Amino acid sequence: MNMKFARLGTPGNEKPVVITQDAGQAEKYFSLVPLTKDVNGEFLAADGIARTREALAAGDLPRISVEGLRIGSPIARPGNVVCIGLNYTAHAAESGATPPEAPVVFLKPSNTVSGPFDAAPIPPSSEKYDWEVELGIVIAREASYLSGTDEAAECIAGYVVANDLSERDYQLPGAAGQWTKGKSLPKSTPLGPWLVPADQLDAGNLGLRTWVNGEIRQSSNTSDMIFDVRTIVHHLSQFMVLEPGDVILTGTPEGVALSGRFPYIQSGDVVELEVDGLGRQRQEFHEARTGSLAAAAG
Repeated sequence: MNMKFARLGTPGNEKPVVITQDAGQAEKYFSLVPLTKDVNGEFLAADGIARTREALAAGDLPRISVEGLRIGSPIARPGNVVCIGLNYTAHAAESGATPPEAPVVFLKPSNTVSGPFDAAPIPPSSEKYDWEVELGIVIAREASYLSGTDEAAECIAGYVVANDLSERDYQLPGAAGQWTKGKSLPKSTPLGPWLVPADQLDAGNLGLRTWVNGEIRQSSNTSDMIFDVRTIVHHLSQFMVLEPGDVILTGTPEGVALSGRFPYIQSGDVVELEVDGLGRQRQEFHEARTGSLAAAAG
């Protein structure tokens, strides 16, 4: 049975649901509350995906109405958001970089995660805020010093759409430029709308696309990755412990504003992203207010 996981409700109050389709392809929503309080690492590590299939088959999950509910990130705040840079040859070229011989790794704070349709703040001093559609990996069980890529595959719960929003002036130029500064801004990691189990997709052949104000910017396929998802998980496990619920962003293809071909994000712009089989995001951008209380509100 194919299914996808989501979390619905106001920020901080999301409830877990599972979505299936009937014979006529109409979506049906079921509450996961009888199984878990959230879609998180604890749920995934305890074979939550398999237990959900069993509960659906047994009719143990109540069907619910979700009309009007906000869609949050499909995974509760992860312990770690681990990112791979320059993982598409054409994107490395447009960035002025040589394709890497080993995965380029950096981290994003987990408090950057937001819902796929949440309003998105542009930092007050930003002039080069950029989009990046990415395939996100969600980890199902602890991974440390994995023996190979087959073992890595067993650690993958599923996949999500991600937007790795990046401020290029903070990230790249000058002595103070560094990826951490450019990748850590509030609500700069929209995830979702769904978490789709790994066994339902071929992660090596998924189309990725981005539109800005209705105009196509990125159009590529995960088959163009330099390092595939299994290689990424195996590689990371040699340097860090990956825990259930962690999210790995696998890199973006060509077509970002950094290329010089397109303007950077402006207030009022609408950015839409999708990955085949994983759904579509939409963010409307606005200028963030200054001051500690205003900044916390986005």
